[in-house]
Amino acid sequence: MLETVDKFLDKYDLKHPDKTFLIGFSGGCDSLCLLDILHELSKKYKFKIIALHLNHNWRGEESLRDEINCRKFCEKIGVDFISETLEDGERTESFAREARYNFFLKYAKKNPDSCVFTAHSRTDNAETIVYRLVKGTGINGLQGIPQMRMLEKVPVYRPLLEISRKNIEDYCNSKGLVANTDSSNRDVSYKRNFIRHKIMPLFEEINFHSEKSIAMLAKIAKSYTKIVDEYMELLKKDIYEDKKVITEKFKKLSEETMRKIIYDACLKKNLEYDSKKVDNILEFIKNNFNSKAGSRYSITENLWLFVSSKYIYLITNTKGEENKTEILINKEGEWEFSDGRAFSLKKYTGVEKIEFPSENALFAYVNLADVGLNLTIRTRREGDFITPFGMTGKMKLKKYLNSKGISRHEKNDLLLLCKSNEVLWVAGVGLSNKLRVENKPTHVLEVKSKKQKAKCKK
Repeated sequence: MLETVDKFLDKYDLKHPDKTFLIGFSGGCDSLCLLDILHELSKKYKFKIIALHLNHNWRGEESLRDEINCRKFCEKIGVDFISETLEDGERTESFAREARYNFFLKYAKKNPDSCVFTAHSRTDNAETIVYRLVKGTGINGLQGIPQMRMLEKVPVYRPLLEISRKNIEDYCNSKGLVANTDSSNRDVSYKRNFIRHKIMPLFEEINFHSEKSIAMLAKIAKSYTKIVDEYMELLKKDIYEDKKVITEKFKKLSEETMRKIIYDACLKKNLEYDSKKVDNILEFIKNNFNSKAGSRYSITENLWLFVSSKYIYLITNTKGEENKTEILINKEGEWEFSDGRAFSLKKYTGVEKIEFPSENALFAYVNLADVGLNLTIRTRREGDFITPFGMTGKMKLKKYLNSKGISRHEKNDLLLLCKSNEVLWVAGVGLSNKLRVENKPTHVLEVKSKKQKAKCKK
C-alpha cells in the first residue's frame, strides 16, 4: 500500500520538501489510512502535511467525538490539524461535498505551493459509476472519479483510487489504527449508502470481482474518450474559423459528431447540460442552416447561440447599446480605435496592374476624386444609406446589410467610411458605387484587426 502511494507521488512529481499536502481527514478508515501513509512518506521526502477536518455537525455528540478523535490522532503523530464546524446548511450529500471542497480551497489559498489529497478508493469509484449509470450518464461519466483534477487552480489528488476498501481496512487493522464510525453511513435513505449496502452486494453475487470489472470499464471509457478528443481536436481545426464554426462544414458532419461539438462547447463554458438541452440546441441549429441573416438562441441570460448559413458561434451582451465610435478623416494616415482595430487611408502610388479584392475584404482600392476627404469612419446610426456597388439607386443601410446576411449583433460593430449619412464603404462587407475605380485608384482603404496588428508588430 505504501509503495502504491509512493509511486503515485512519483507519477505527479510531488516529492518536494517545499510542498504542503492538505489531507481531507474525516477519521474514517480511508482517510486514516491515507494520512498514516503520507505521514510515513513525509519522513523521507520532507513535505509538509496538514490534516483538514470539516465537522458537518449532523450527528451532534457523535460528530464532536469524531473531531476530537481526529485531533488526538494528529497530535500523536505530530501532524498539524485544522478543523471547522458547519453551523447550518442542507443535510444533503451534494451540499456536504461542496462544503468540504470549499473548506479545502480556503486553506489551499492560505498555503503556497499546496495541493489537496482525498482518500477516494476503488470501491468509491465503483459506487460512483453505478450511481451515474442509474441517473443517466455519457461516456465521460463512465470514467468515474479522476486521479487528479483541478479545484480552481489547486490540484486535488486521489492516491488510493486503485485500492479497494477491503485492502484499506486490512491496512488499518494491521497498523492498529482505530477509525471513526459514522452511523449515518448505514442510513440507506442516502442514495450512495443505498448503492453501497443494497446494490453492490447483489453485483458481487453475479461476479465476485464486480468492483474490478467496473474499474476496468472506467479505464476503457477513459481510453475511448482520449481517442475521441484527439479526433475532435483535428476536426475542430478544419471546421472552425476565428472561433466560429463554419456552417457548411458543420452540416456535413454526422449527427453524433454534431452532438459532441455541442457537448464540448457546454463543458467549456461550464454550462449545465443534459441530452435534452443538447437535442434542443441541435434542432435550433438545423432549423437555421439556411438563415442568411441568422437567428439567436438563448443559452443563459447573457449567453446566446448565433446560427446563420455562414457561421455558428456563441455571443454575449447582445442587448448592449450600439458602439458610438466616430473619427474625422480629412487627410491620409492611420487611426486607432479603443477596441484595438485601426483604419488607414493611403494614397495609391503603384503603377502595376491591380488585383481587386473581394467585397468582404478588409481593404479596398477606391477613387476619392469626386468625394474628397471630408469623411468620417464610424459605426452605424439612424438614417444611414448606401449606393451599392454596381447600382445607381440608394438603399437604406439596414436593408443593404440584411441582403448581405449580416446579423443584428454584427451590424453594431461594423466600421463605416461615411460622408455625412451616406456610407461609402462597409469594411468587410461591401463598397459604394460612389468609390468605383474606372481607370486607376486614388487611395487604398484598410481596417486592421487586433490579430493582424499583433502579427505586424512581430
